[in-house]
Amino acid sequence: MDAKPSNRRQFIRATGKYSSILFLSSQTLGREGHTAPNDKLNIAGIGVGGKGGGDIRDVSTENIVAMCDVDSKNAAGSFKRFPKAKKFTDFRVMFDKIENEFDAVVVSTPDHCHGVAAMRALKAKKHVFCQKPLAHSIHETRVLTETARQYGVQTQMGNQGHSSDEIRQLHEWIDDNAIGDIREVYAWSNRPVGGDPWSNFDVRSRPNDTPPIPDNLDWDLWLGPVKYRPYHPCYCPTTWRSWLAFGTGAIGDMGCHIMDPAFWTLKLGSPEYVEATTTHWLPEVSSETYPRAAIVRYKFPARGNMPPVKLTWSDGRLLPPVPEGMENRIKLGNNGALFIGEKGVIMHGSHGARILRIELYSGDKYKEPPKSLPRVLKGQGGHAQDWVRACKDGKPASSNFSYGGALTEMALLGVMAMQLKDQRLFWDAKNMKVKNVAEADCIIKPEFRKGWTL
Repeated sequence: MDAKPSNRRQFIRATGKYSSILFLSSQTLGREGHTAPNDKLNIAGIGVGGKGGGDIRDVSTENIVAMCDVDSKNAAGSFKRFPKAKKFTDFRVMFDKIENEFDAVVVSTPDHCHGVAAMRALKAKKHVFCQKPLAHSIHETRVLTETARQYGVQTQMGNQGHSSDEIRQLHEWIDDNAIGDIREVYAWSNRPVGGDPWSNFDVRSRPNDTPPIPDNLDWDLWLGPVKYRPYHPCYCPTTWRSWLAFGTGAIGDMGCHIMDPAFWTLKLGSPEYVEATTTHWLPEVSSETYPRAAIVRYKFPARGNMPPVKLTWSDGRLLPPVPEGMENRIKLGNNGALFIGEKGVIMHGSHGARILRIELYSGDKYKEPPKSLPRVLKGQGGHAQDWVRACKDGKPASSNFSYGGALTEMALLGVMAMQLKDQRLFWDAKNMKVKNVAEADCIIKPEFRKGWTL
């Protein structure tokens, strides 16, 4: 960005579609003829086992009219819970046959199918809730963001912490200059070492054995746009996050939660550069699975009256340093972030600022400002219900694709930096290109296998 906007209005204009405060806009993005507030949406689910089962329950205030899953065993609970919903294995067939029977779609597949499933829904002008990260690649993410804007549907990414009271409280602290200028942020996660079934996964290259495909699984459809490989249980149903082809590692899994507060409150936008160092990621060891630990460093330029800031992400139980003088006041958990300011430190946990606290170097107690940001209504599935509300009244949900897409791009830049480790990658956000490393192109926009397109 060439100019440094001098006020909030100029900043929003300058950052445009990547503004991190779009959810406050009163602009109506929905289609003409929104669903009346008292009417129920007709919703279809794509990927309804595991996390997808929870996502469907969160919108069960509405009519669940169709469900699609490639694994009938994994989806059995959802199929039983909503017996009247029509069942499908291929979401493309679902759209071809009953597209006119639903208004909105919930996408909760593994990461590598987010893009193709969400795009099919957007092109059908359906409202879309899609789990985080928004897509598996930067190119897919950008296209989804722009397509959602083009069709004017209501969207939400599944980083539920963005609907929390705590992230709004944190934003109010930052607006109040609670800890002064912030030039450094640390964000971390213990994953992939702990926290999920895939965490202890230690296969670093493709297996040679080819066990039979379970009767309950359509393996070819599970692969979706990824080049065909033989089935093996090390890929699914839970360990796909470990594989470069299917997941986005710890930073894609948890970064969209843990880096969200900094991205939003500090209006980070796109970085000037990103660089990473990791454990095993060497071709002779593995080029297919995520490393056991990584450090990713981002540099963001000045934004309005905010100074440049460095954000450091670490995973695999690599913890950041505690500021001098805070050793007995700050205890780091398994997941969280530290905002390092001139006057003090703010710490939060995972999922949008859980365990939010502030410590001033002076030892004084901080006096909180009045609440100024609107809160999302509480209740089961509040984040998903914020999307339901948006579908009905046309006012964007808190993490709509304009926001969630930009946040996802930041996380996926970290994934790219890991694959091109120990290099400083200068990022051209407008053209979606690394200025100084041509090898990044195929990571930004990977090839789909024949028959699959966005």
